[in-house]
Amino acid sequence: MGEVGGWKALLALSLGTLAWGWAAKDPRLASTGKRMLGAGVLAGLVKTTTKHMVHRTRPNVLMDEGFYVKGWLGPNEGPLQSFPSGHAAVSVAVACAVGRAYPEVRTVAYGGAAGVGFIQVLRGAHFPSDVIAGALIGWAAEEATNSLAARANTFVEETSGVLKEAAGTAEPLSV
Repeated sequence: MGEVGGWKALLALSLGTLAWGWAAKDPRLASTGKRMLGAGVLAGLVKTTTKHMVHRTRPNVLMDEGFYVKGWLGPNEGPLQSFPSGHAAVSVAVACAVGRAYPEVRTVAYGGAAGVGFIQVLRGAHFPSDVIAGALIGWAAEEATNSLAARANTFVEETSGVLKEAAGTAEPLSV
């Protein structure tokens, strides 16, 4: 279950949603796929950058070997890259994108992302604070992606109106 929240699975889900939306000529589904992809990629970039800046021993290493270290700009090795949870970051980003587009499945999407984060703690891959930080990164990534998408849509609509007006095909204003 934990790997369902991995970046490969969520990248495939996002691309599949986008492709399905295009194939079905469903603009809402295609837009959702684009936003899932954008939010997931942004969350992944922020998570990776943060992991390279902060190092902390994973809980399973602490429990198995009694070894714990944390600090800045440390070694970029898996056992020392607990903070933040990438699974939580990408899962929350994608779940928020789905929930925004399809409010009727928001509870299921958020529940799935929460389950992914919970499993990361249970299997000893992350501390709860790693999962919370990852979830915040995912939420912020989706918010940023949504904001950029809204700005892009506004720009396209404004540009389209100007072009129609210049071509003389704009509908007259009704007062």
